Amino acid sequence: MDSNVLLDVLTNDPKWFHWSSQALSIHGERNILAINPIIYTEISLHFSTIEALDEAIPEKDFKRLSLPWEAGFLAGQCFLQYRERGGAKRSPLPDFYIGAHAIIERLILLTRDVTRYKTYFPQLQIIGP
Repeated sequence: MDSNVLLDVLTNDPKWFHWSSQALSIHGERNILAINPIIYTEISLHFSTIEALDEAIPEKDFKRLSLPWEAGFLAGQCFLQYRERGGAKRSPLPDFYIGAHAIIERLILLTRDVTRYKTYFPQLQIIGP
């Protein structure tokens, strides 16, 4: 899952809360919801303590996956394509790592950033708006 879906719910985002909370509920009943250290890190910016963060995204509800080394290489290659197409240096490298992780582990990605993931990971299974 991408951090934007969790953050929509945790921050009560006025535009995306409904879609994201419904997606989490539906897919959480059918599948194991999982996060990796990058998603955990992105979400942590909204919490003042690790205890509060862990309470908001408990391990019993969100399986914590490690990042495979192969995903690091794939993320770098996709990010390089992005840069060669004129993409900005600043923000998306973590998203490329999240997409690469999903590809390598054959995970389905729950996100509302469908376009970027489909562009650089066309074979990735995505659940999005």
